[in-house]
Amino acid sequence: MMVAVNSLTMLFLYGPLGGFLLGVGKLPVPWQALLLSISVYVALPLVAGYISRKLIIKAKGEKWLKEKFLHLLGPITIVALLITLVLLFSFKGDVIMDNPLTILWISVPLFIQTVFIFALGYALAKLLKLKYKNAAPTAMIGASNHFEVAIATSTMLFGLSSGASLATVVGVLIEVPVMLLLVRICLRTKDWFETKPTDSQPN
Repeated sequence: MMVAVNSLTMLFLYGPLGGFLLGVGKLPVPWQALLLSISVYVALPLVAGYISRKLIIKAKGEKWLKEKFLHLLGPITIVALLITLVLLFSFKGDVIMDNPLTILWISVPLFIQTVFIFALGYALAKLLKLKYKNAAPTAMIGASNHFEVAIATSTMLFGLSSGASLATVVGVLIEVPVMLLLVRICLRTKDWFETKPTDSQPN
């Protein structure tokens, strides 16, 4: 549900926000490119996921979907992510190796931004007394940067060899280990959100 809401939010806000930021930078706003990126990388997966879920539940039932299909899909998504990272690095590997200082300047603010947003979301979840199963994914989704859409947009707007495209590729390479680190933090702080029994309650 959280992923669906996040995708719907991107669907309606990514274009206007992208246009606004390009306008602030006094750059032309290519609405067609923005709409195409949103359609291919946000709307299409969202619609495909909705339709496939409905069809699978109708054919096999919700229990089979949760117990069989989703367990099968998990390793596939991990392999797909690894392949994507390998391809991205292969396209930009020489640029990354030749410009380590530039990569550092790109990486540091991205790291700070991701950790800060995660910490803010996690703290608010604690303040609002959310359960762990809601608090952790809320903070993780808030901290994610949706670089797949950013890569597509920057490539269409500025070209594959542009600095903007390099920044988005570096963003992916930085985001994956940082997000794994944040997952580890979530696992270690799970007890923050667990309800502890009082002395008056029976054991």
